[in-house]
This record gives sequence, structure tokens and C-alpha cells, in this order.
Amino acid sequence: MAVSQKRSKRKVTGKPYRNARKKRLSDLGSDPTLTKIGENKRNVKRIKGGHLKYFLLSTDTCNLYDPKYKKFFKAKIESVLENQANPNFVRRNILTKGVVVKTNKGKAKITSSPGREGILNAILVE
Repeated sequence: MAVSQKRSKRKVTGKPYRNARKKRLSDLGSDPTLTKIGENKRNVKRIKGGHLKYFLLSTDTCNLYDPKYKKFFKAKIESVLENQANPNFVRRNILTKGVVVKTNKGKAKITSSPGREGILNAILVE
């Protein structure tokens, strides 16, 4: 079943709204992209204006910024350590923005939205 981003069909009182227009493709939503640790997989979707949006389905590497040396490195992600948004995501190794992950260079915090941007950026914490 499709996910809709339109307003409710009924008012707070229970009376239905009158339709001002028909359905549009831009009103269509989608289920959340739960990015996992694994081999690199991306999904591409055509959005409004003919542009493309990339969704990261799974990855095992990230672009890691080291504030001490002010340089970027490619780091391998080993596991998820902490997630303030949803503690169950730690058990399932799901990557979201703000997650603390264990990499081969040390602990890192993810600064990008992998399910929305299609890339994984992180900053070294330790």
C-alpha cells in the first residue's frame, strides 16, 4: 500500500474536506530507509523535476573526518555502539544521523542522513 504525504481526508469535526485537486506523484511518500551495515547498496528514485535522489540501503565504510589533523579518511564500520533516537537500532545495526559507531580508526559520530543523502559522513569522537 502506498504512503501518502497529503493532509487528512477529514477535519477535526469529522466533516470531510472538499478536494481542491487530484492526487499527484509528489504527494507519494515512502517507508523509512533503514540503512544497515553490509556491502554497499544504493537505491535511486526519480523525484519532482526529473531529478534523482539516492538512498543508501547498506554500507560498511564512511568518510571519517579527524578534527585533530583536519583531514578526511575512509574508515571501515564495525558496529553500532549508541543511538539516542532509538535504542533498538543498536541491536539491529541500523545507521541514522547522530549514531555513534565503532570504526577501525576509533569511535565516530555520523553527521549525514544516510537514508536521505546516499552517503555516509562521520566525525571522529575518540
